[in-house]
Amino acid sequence: MSSQQEVDDAEPEGSKRKRHGMLKMYYGIEQSGGATLDPCDINGAHFEADTYLSNLIKQRSLTELMDEETKMVTQIRALDSDMQTLVYENYNKFISATDTIRKMKNDFKKMEDEMDHLASNMATITEFSGTISNTLQDRRQQITKLSGVHALLKKLQFLFELPARLNKCIEMKAYSAAVRYYTKAKRILHQYQHMASFQGINEDCNKIIHQLCDHLREQFKDKESTPKQLAECVDLLLQLNEPAEKLCEEFLSHARQKIDEDLQLLDRQIRLQSGEEIKSEGETAAQAYLATPMDVLEFVDTGCNGFLSNICLVIASYNDMFLSKPQEDENMDAIALKKLVFFVNELMEKYFNYVQRRVRLERGTGDNTILVRSLDRFHRRLQAMNKLLPDTDFSRAGTDIVSKAAKDRVGHYLQSLKQHFSDCMTDVRQNLAAPRTIGKHDSNSYLNDLLNNTQTAVVDQIKSVLNNLQAFLDSDITFAMKPYFRGPFCVQGVREGLIVEFLNHISSTCLEFCEDKDKGSAPPALLLILSKLCIEFESSTISYLLTLTEEQFMMTERFPVTSVTDLCNNAKDAAQKLLNHFVKVQGLSISQMLRKSVETRDWLNTIEPRNVRAVMKRVIEDITAIDAQVGQLYEEGVRKERSSDSSRRTHPHSYMGSAALRKGGQWNYAPSIDNSLMSNIQKLFSEKIEIFSAVEFSKVSVLTGIIKISLKTFLECVRLRTFGRYGLQQIQVDTHYLQLYLWRFVSDENLVQVLLDEIVCSTVHRCLDPAMMEPSVIDLICERG
Repeated sequence: MSSQQEVDDAEPEGSKRKRHGMLKMYYGIEQSGGATLDPCDINGAHFEADTYLSNLIKQRSLTELMDEETKMVTQIRALDSDMQTLVYENYNKFISATDTIRKMKNDFKKMEDEMDHLASNMATITEFSGTISNTLQDRRQQITKLSGVHALLKKLQFLFELPARLNKCIEMKAYSAAVRYYTKAKRILHQYQHMASFQGINEDCNKIIHQLCDHLREQFKDKESTPKQLAECVDLLLQLNEPAEKLCEEFLSHARQKIDEDLQLLDRQIRLQSGEEIKSEGETAAQAYLATPMDVLEFVDTGCNGFLSNICLVIASYNDMFLSKPQEDENMDAIALKKLVFFVNELMEKYFNYVQRRVRLERGTGDNTILVRSLDRFHRRLQAMNKLLPDTDFSRAGTDIVSKAAKDRVGHYLQSLKQHFSDCMTDVRQNLAAPRTIGKHDSNSYLNDLLNNTQTAVVDQIKSVLNNLQAFLDSDITFAMKPYFRGPFCVQGVREGLIVEFLNHISSTCLEFCEDKDKGSAPPALLLILSKLCIEFESSTISYLLTLTEEQFMMTERFPVTSVTDLCNNAKDAAQKLLNHFVKVQGLSISQMLRKSVETRDWLNTIEPRNVRAVMKRVIEDITAIDAQVGQLYEEGVRKERSSDSSRRTHPHSYMGSAALRKGGQWNYAPSIDNSLMSNIQKLFSEKIEIFSAVEFSKVSVLTGIIKISLKTFLECVRLRTFGRYGLQQIQVDTHYLQLYLWRFVSDENLVQVLLDEIVCSTVHRCLDPAMMEPSVIDLICERG
């Protein structure tokens, strides 16, 4: 309890409680539970320390009293600390308040001195005013009367001098001063025109005013008059009570003469840009300069500084003269506004047409900065015009022109990309047709190089176009951030109208090469390159280009778009059809050789075979060349496992009637029936071979398709001929030679074996003297060949 007593001795308890309450009141801290009369409530206003202490001693033990003491000491220290913190925090405020109060005392002391001085001055003024009033009191009425007579004489003098003043103003062309003088005296002249003296002045003034109106109308009709001069003329005529509606029409009619000259200049520039020859004589240097074609930025600046500036000046002047001033006729404002809106809309429609025509003449595929800057200036000026004429919305029409210009640029770039792709195809065809004197290493990758060059050229051209179109979205372009421009331009214009449309064009163009009637002369290597190009686009290029487009143009608008999957499917379908067509073309080319070799030979009277026919060697050479071509672009593919003796299993057909053929080379009836029956049974259980089935994107599959078509043609040609003994043996030699080489090109060597067996069997059935050659002899001929 010693600490509590020290605090109480240092400061009276009532004073401390009062200070604590004042601080709470100042900072708006409310007492919880409201006011209470309990003398033991240490936080209450009626707290009594003695009562509280006696109750504590009675109710608490010694330990609890010591704890309570410790708690109270802690609270007292906390309150003292809070008090010191509050004083420290508000010290600067207290000092500043003290300085302010001291300064206010000084200022008020000075103000009291000034007020005393002012009061003394006011007293002096009042004294002088009273003295003057007393002095002039007797003469006041006389002075007032003389002043009125003097003013009347000045007015009469002005009226008598008015005709001369008006003539002098007309001579000096100070028309506004003449109108001001006349309007000032008109009411008085009209009021006293029944008096002879005033009647003469009124008649003279009317004649002079008629002359003044004639001068104003002449100036009004002068083509050299500026819009400001026209506005002044109209204003003066209105003050002279000329009909407002007629003046509206005349003002707009004469203002149009100057504006039409601006439009004629724009029309002339468009014709110059279009290449038309304009003959003109006696031109000044300025006119000769204007006769040279301007770029689109100069054209827009000329239109803005000439046409738009003049029409804005006309609108502003018209508003000041006819719309802002009160009219006697209540309907005059509506009539005048209607005439102005019709006048402006008609001229703006012509101006918009000129701007559209000039923008369409921009055919360059390079940087769009100048075009975009010109469109931006055009758009800005139109937005300013809306403030002059609120009943029209030229900014929307201007935005439509800007959007159409951007759309035209996208369409122009699309045509440029199509032409570039066509040029790439022409370059590929020329490179394929040109003779090559290159090394073996280069020839193995020649088609792959052409493919890479074509793909790189197309992608680079698309990137260049996208970079050029980004000028429409620069941050300092006013219309670039407008949602009604940005969304359609980025999504419907660039993504769908340019990239998607061009990718579809590539697919459709490639498919045209599959149509024999139009693109039948396309070299097979071109078909192969295009099919691989479509596959490359399907696998990565399409996705890359669309992602690049969406990132560069920040497409966040939700518009219906063509999915990447659809584009990839189109490219893959085109690649499949091109590859199928390549197989068909190459298969028919080899088939043509085989067909001619079969049809032009006399198989009944041919000599005994001593070597392989040259056409078979040519077939193997062509297929080997095709294999090398396809291998440059496509992977090997999957083959079925072949037996280790594939190269030796070359006589599967030797079982066919071998016993009967040894007997004098004659077919017996029963063996023939057995052989036919065995052949048909074998066909029933053999797998059906689809000749023109779709090929896979691998070298083995492509070569398999070509060989199937070739051997099927060989088989059908054999079925249409009749053979002798040596003809049959020649077919044996040829098919054995084919078997030696063709198995390595196909995915399943059994397929080649089956087709060759059918050829030999068909030849046996159409042979008049079916005597088979010994396998050893066939091997010897083929090895020698």
